[in-house]
Amino acid sequence: MMNLEKEIRQQPEVLAKIKENNIDTIRALVAEIKARGLNHVYFAARGTSDHASIYAQYLLGIYAGIPCSLATPSVVSKYGAKINLKNSVVIGVSQSGKAEDVLSVMRQAKEDGTIVVAVTNEAESPMAKEAMYHLYCGAGKETSIAATKTFTSQMYLLALLCAEWSGSSELSALLDKVPGGAAELLDTMPSQIDRIVARYRYLTDAVVLARGINYPIALEGALKVLETNRVRMKGYAISDFYHGPLAQVSENSLSFVIAAEGPMLEDAIAMVEKLNSIGAEVIVLTDSDKAAGLSPFTLKIPALGSDVVSPYLFAMTMQLFAMKLTQIKGLDPDVSPVLNKVTITK
Repeated sequence: MMNLEKEIRQQPEVLAKIKENNIDTIRALVAEIKARGLNHVYFAARGTSDHASIYAQYLLGIYAGIPCSLATPSVVSKYGAKINLKNSVVIGVSQSGKAEDVLSVMRQAKEDGTIVVAVTNEAESPMAKEAMYHLYCGAGKETSIAATKTFTSQMYLLALLCAEWSGSSELSALLDKVPGGAAELLDTMPSQIDRIVARYRYLTDAVVLARGINYPIALEGALKVLETNRVRMKGYAISDFYHGPLAQVSENSLSFVIAAEGPMLEDAIAMVEKLNSIGAEVIVLTDSDKAAGLSPFTLKIPALGSDVVSPYLFAMTMQLFAMKLTQIKGLDPDVSPVLNKVTITK
């Protein structure tokens, strides 16, 4: 079994341990945030970690009413600018905990005397040591080029932070369903993908579309297929796709559409119908019976009851699709001629 598949399959176990391992730190962190009266979050991250931060940006807005910003780290690391972070909770997110430009943001935040948090999979990493609070993925070593279990564990940690900050028992209960849902998905999804994946042996490009809280999964899903299969992929928000990018779609071109039960379902259905009218081929990822009949190429995930938690299962579905496509194409997803597992951006 390739490392990528092993790491994808470890996700239910990894997710099941995160709350117990981090809840005391999260409670202490939230207590200090509230004592200081801070009401803004500034995320510093790159790539997959940035996608996890966007997921948290939605959650904190929906449940806690907290506005969040995504950092532009080079403003600090390259331009030498001074950002006023004293009224923000600054959260650096990185699997390795070695991102130098993220570290530069965290160090400036410490100079401003605000709360600095690290979310990493390396307890002894520079970011973990720099932070006042470290939220630990505890995912074990991840060796495949593509981040899988570290991505969903970052999302889960940030979601637990949101649940504690907002005091939402609803969100807490939904998050408790995720490990079991992930295990169910691993039982049911591989055979669904096997039925369709062979037709994409010669795939050279595609888009992944979603809206709302699943938008970062469109970004992450496109990245998984791109970096493992060396094809041109890009994720878009459905709302943005109408404003120009739709022009790239033609008859028989491939689009993935994430149609999640929830407030964005009708937007996703409308996009599938638009793509169908063009003659494009659409793979629909959904937990909705209403959306499942829109395409013969539908991947149905277990329903967890909310689009707040369906992103975990949609992310894993894209991971599995990327992995199975490498098998059809005869590629090794665990290595890359051009990518490194740890990328240090300054």
